[in-house]
Amino acid sequence: MGWASELLVVMSWLFVVGCARGIGANWGTQASHPLPPSTVVQMLKDNGIQKAKLFDADDRVLSALANSGIQVMVGIPNDMLASLASDHKAAERWVAKNVSDYVHDGVDIRFVAVGNEPFLETYNGSFLQTTYPALQNIQAALDAAGLSNQVKTTVPLNADVYRSVTGKPSDGDFRSNIHDLMLSIVKFLSDNGAPFTANIYPFISLYEDPNFPVDYAFFDGYYSPIVDGSFTYTNVFDANHDTLVAALQRNGFGNVSIIVGEIGWPTDGNMNANQQLAQRFNQGFMNHVSSGNGTPLRPGPIDAYLFSLVDEDEKSIQPGNFERHWGVFAYDGSPKYELDLRSTTEAAAAAAANSSSLVGAKNIKYLERKWCVLKPSVSLDDAEIAPSVSYACENADCSSLGYKTACSDLDAQGNISYAFNSYYQKNDQDNRACGFSGLATVTEQDPSTSTCKFDIMIDAEAAESWKARTLTQLNLLWCIVLPVIVTFV
Repeated sequence: MGWASELLVVMSWLFVVGCARGIGANWGTQASHPLPPSTVVQMLKDNGIQKAKLFDADDRVLSALANSGIQVMVGIPNDMLASLASDHKAAERWVAKNVSDYVHDGVDIRFVAVGNEPFLETYNGSFLQTTYPALQNIQAALDAAGLSNQVKTTVPLNADVYRSVTGKPSDGDFRSNIHDLMLSIVKFLSDNGAPFTANIYPFISLYEDPNFPVDYAFFDGYYSPIVDGSFTYTNVFDANHDTLVAALQRNGFGNVSIIVGEIGWPTDGNMNANQQLAQRFNQGFMNHVSSGNGTPLRPGPIDAYLFSLVDEDEKSIQPGNFERHWGVFAYDGSPKYELDLRSTTEAAAAAAANSSSLVGAKNIKYLERKWCVLKPSVSLDDAEIAPSVSYACENADCSSLGYKTACSDLDAQGNISYAFNSYYQKNDQDNRACGFSGLATVTEQDPSTSTCKFDIMIDAEAAESWKARTLTQLNLLWCIVLPVIVTFV
């Protein structure tokens, strides 16, 4: 390696370390009633979160981040990769509109995330041919705009792009079917002083493998650690992270910096998704980060973005019902559990001042205190119940209903009422959204239980209203018989 290449590596390391102070958070916006962007920015600042990772270039979000002091990673959705890969002019227009203009207006954009986990095996190769060319064209556009020293490109990748055939981190390498492509991308990142971004999810390891040792997912110490030469791994995060480090080293790129683009634990939607385990994992991870020890193969600061900041009730639940419950804050910006996001020094000072660990959203306005529930007089054998509940759940959020979830204590009537209320709240408490062929009624008595909260939506101007949706869906419901068996009725 020549002196120029060595200088670039050092400059890259200094750039990323400069961006790595404090913890970051993923800010997703797939919500029916999103918090106002200015409110979220204040939440980030109140909680000392210095970095925000976005999944697109939403104007309201980016404008709210102007002059906030928060460093930004702006994302390009996968469905845009093909056009950006095939047309360098399209890449230039995207950078001009979504990077240059906002940087000029005071948004501290540090990274452009080209795609989001585009090489997931479940995508069946849909983005294999477009991700790298799109990355090249966006980088060229940043160069042409004079922004390449300030803004770096990266590709957030799922941890399934690397693996170890022996289970030992030191045997890590990139997935065989994309090995050459991964090396091209890593070399490109290295040449441009850009980081490798990996999303690491110990929860998914536990979710996908019922035999996965639960304690290994956390940071409390595991009774049967993995011994790899002179290193001992007591948690799956360190082992997974160092499998990537080994893969980079094995292929001659051991100096490439690493960003953990997503890491977290959901609070509902699965038997292992609850507030207790989420608090245990996220606080353990924060303590790990604040220690500054890093991992066995990569000592030092860990640059990471928690996934995620706030729950999103319109995320796809195809991977699992837990997808809508990753936030450390609920849909309304209220903290779900105690979590200290500060460094050890800051935490000590905060403790001395008796300050709380998380600061929720301020000045939130809610809809009226009323709920939509099943009429007590309705028989559970009514033939209209099954299609009504199915419709409500397909068009709202029933992801808290199920085995060992937050609302698993509900009886049949409670399950039906929860579904009806979810649809009613999502549609801004419009009376027409609490009809269901005369099965439902509006009540001012809160039907929530000690573990299951029947939400009232926030009154946010940014939220999509009932009147903007397709009213004919509701009118057509009663003419359709859906072949759905509602197992919880």
